[in-house]
Amino acid sequence: MTLRIAVPNKGALSQAATDILRESGYRQRSDSKELALVDTENDVEFFYLRPRDIALYVGEGTLDVGITGRDLLLDSGAKADEVMNLGFGRSRFHFAGPAGRYSSLEDLRGLRIATSYVGVVEDYLFRHGIDATVTRLDGAVETSIQLGVADVIADVVETGSTLRAAGLATFGEVILDSQAVLITRGGEVPDDFEIFRRRLEGVLVARSYVMMDYDIEEAHLDAATTLAPGREGPTISPLGKAGWVAVRVMVPRAGSQRLMDDLYSIGARAILLTDIHACRL
Repeated sequence: MTLRIAVPNKGALSQAATDILRESGYRQRSDSKELALVDTENDVEFFYLRPRDIALYVGEGTLDVGITGRDLLLDSGAKADEVMNLGFGRSRFHFAGPAGRYSSLEDLRGLRIATSYVGVVEDYLFRHGIDATVTRLDGAVETSIQLGVADVIADVVETGSTLRAAGLATFGEVILDSQAVLITRGGEVPDDFEIFRRRLEGVLVARSYVMMDYDIEEAHLDAATTLAPGREGPTISPLGKAGWVAVRVMVPRAGSQRLMDDLYSIGARAILLTDIHACRL
């Protein structure tokens, strides 16, 4: 049975979602006006939808799998489950108000809060026992305070420059840490979902790791493999040079340059780093 997958058609998640699907070996649309695409080779069909609608389609069972933001999933109230983080589209939600006027969550009692994410904010307030009025506004919510529609806003904050330009400042704890996630209908996993999930997981691991090759004297091998034990352990092969071995190991991309320095200092030579494009673990 063909796996039916929802993909963001625009916005911050769209290009990154398309990129990870291509890297996972799936066909993707070449024209942004295309609403659907069938990948017959992999027996999947992609539907390009508004990011805010994806959780609803998956939750109702119309589509099997979706890529959307955690914020949009929670805000929708859909019967869909987050099954995997995808590592892109990261954002943080904060409360913000006129600089210096508010300092804590308790200050929100009785206030008017404007946001594009009513479900997320109402749930957060309920869990913390705060009674306030929440109003949905789409688009730029920063002007709602200036226009007298709200006392406080709740919104995605990246650099904070937009807030500062409006004379606003964040306060209180982070409401939500969000990123792109893979979702399925609550409690249900389609037959071919595991193949799809493994492909995406393989790309995520490949982005985080590199392959390292080096030569080293056998006398220093234990020290070298202690420094770089690898994801599944090193591959060790004899060299034509007496007393030396060649080592191949999968290591985290972060810190790999420092690791090369450390290996060199204990005698490793001909150290190479190679990108990994995909893998299965």
